[in-house]
Amino acid sequence: VNMLLGMVIGLAKMEFEERLCYLDKFVPRIDNWAVCDIVVGDLKSIEKNKDKMYAYIQKYLKSDREYEVRFAVVVLMQYFMDEDHIDDILYIYNNVKHDGYYVKMAVAWAISVCFVKFRNKTLEFLGNSNLDNFTYNKTLQKIRESNRVSKEDKDMVKRMKR
Repeated sequence: VNMLLGMVIGLAKMEFEERLCYLDKFVPRIDNWAVCDIVVGDLKSIEKNKDKMYAYIQKYLKSDREYEVRFAVVVLMQYFMDEDHIDDILYIYNNVKHDGYYVKMAVAWAISVCFVKFRNKTLEFLGNSNLDNFTYNKTLQKIRESNRVSKEDKDMVKRMKR
């Protein structure tokens, strides 16, 4: 039911501000990674409303609730991973401070996607990041598991483990 509700919010025709009002009620109801990630994938209207969405998710990045933080991390990964935002999102990922497993896994997943799209910038980031060891090593694992990363890069990343 929660998944269906989130998908309707994401896909129904409405003004973006109205969608944000529905998200305000929905996001606190997210209680697992699948609902979070699938609903974020259905929020296609973000593409035409990036500035509003970027401002909107800031409150969730600061939340103490695990899936609210994950929601913001995944939104950044899916809709803001481009040349204009890569520096900002790497900074944000470096500063996400939440001990929840599903937050750490989302950050690791997102940084691994950064590596695929912005290899050199992400390598530099990993060399200077203050990620906790779990998130850092999970990031390296996710990079190694990617089919979009060369064998040479996988070998290099394996040697970076903390």
